[in-house]
Amino acid sequence: MGISALTPPTKPEDMIETILEFPDNRLLIELCGEFDRNLAQIEHQLGVHILRRGNRLAVIGEKSGRDQAAAVLRSLYAKLEGGRNVAAGDVDGALRMGRPVSPAAEGEQIELFNPGMELRTRKKPIEPRTEAQKAYVANLFQNELGFGIGPAGTGKTYLAVAVGVTMFLAGAVEKIVLSRPAVEAGERLGFLPGDMKEKVDPYMQPLYDALNDFLPAKQVEKLIQEKRIEIAPLAFMRGRTLSNAFVVLDEAQNATSMQMKMFLTRLGEGSRMVITGDRTQIDLPRGTASGLAEAERILKGVKGVTFNYFTAKDVVRHPLVARIIEAYDRDEAQV
Repeated sequence: MGISALTPPTKPEDMIETILEFPDNRLLIELCGEFDRNLAQIEHQLGVHILRRGNRLAVIGEKSGRDQAAAVLRSLYAKLEGGRNVAAGDVDGALRMGRPVSPAAEGEQIELFNPGMELRTRKKPIEPRTEAQKAYVANLFQNELGFGIGPAGTGKTYLAVAVGVTMFLAGAVEKIVLSRPAVEAGERLGFLPGDMKEKVDPYMQPLYDALNDFLPAKQVEKLIQEKRIEIAPLAFMRGRTLSNAFVVLDEAQNATSMQMKMFLTRLGEGSRMVITGDRTQIDLPRGTASGLAEAERILKGVKGVTFNYFTAKDVVRHPLVARIIEAYDRDEAQV
């Protein structure tokens, strides 16, 4: 890559610089980001100062912060050399993972998941941004039934749909089936107008959003018309056998025990199933047990079933979302 690092040995520890040299000035500009916002993000997260001197960046601070900042900058530059873009989310992902996200490193990561299988969609490649997300995606490739449990914004559904699209495009499955309970989130919305599709689509919108992030809108529409992608409420799954499909049940905390058992037993030959949910956002009527909690208790230890858990540290939405979740968790712990 033509990047070198020189660490002058004579300055006090907190003033030592790590000098990184980047031969392509155009890529360096992209690395720094508009108004140097990528550098500012790294500085804020790692407690270092980054100064630009021509085609070099000087990283100033304690050794641990310098080393991590240097690794993040090198990996992001390598990503740019590979023809990829670098956005704020990529910087955040590199900081969270604590290791390079260069194309070569991505190859190692994907091989861990499943040889020859990549998280690549028609619109953009998808990368896990935390260790928990990495383990989750690995389990979705390797096991027939996986659970993703944790707070909102941790990528449970997004990554599950990304894996489903990846397997579908690779021919590993013939169709994608996305479902969620049609349960109102603490509100009484009354009767919705329109036909059945128009009535349930508002509940399914997050699944449409995820699909449209990975596939062109016209292709999504065509695949839905051909029944190669199905998006339907949980109640519509009764009596079916879902074979050669990638199946996702979202918001599973709002499935009753009976619904959960019904859904789990839809699994057919050649299929993968993912159940996602947040135990803190149950919208079922008072006194109705969550099927997600029951399935978690009953299926622990069953061969072929995996559980992945997420915390506020895995939130990849706005940083304030993580702080909000942590505040609620602290409050519940005090009750």
